[in-house]
Amino acid sequence: MSSKSGSGRRYTAEFKRDAVELVLSTGRTPTEVARELGVSAEGLRGWVKQAKIDRGQGPTGALTSDEREELRRIRRELAEVRKANEILVKAAAFFAKEIVK
Repeated sequence: MSSKSGSGRRYTAEFKRDAVELVLSTGRTPTEVARELGVSAEGLRGWVKQAKIDRGQGPTGALTSDEREELRRIRRELAEVRKANEILVKAAAFFAKEIVK
């Protein structure tokens, strides 16, 4: 299992999946598995929680990883649209002034 990808303590999806499987299949605690793998116990608990949500075992209304990614994408797109709209409003105001002159 390759742990880190980059210097910011980011782990590959494969590493996370394997770590979660260790917790779920062995019945060991996230703290035990995290210590063995050299990762944060709190981080591993989060990965396990998200994996359960993705499998339909989470609380009602919890967002799956796919839903979270879609939400991030839509928020980025909305920010771009708002920025473009702001530019268009300023351009319209500029050209309106030019026409009046």
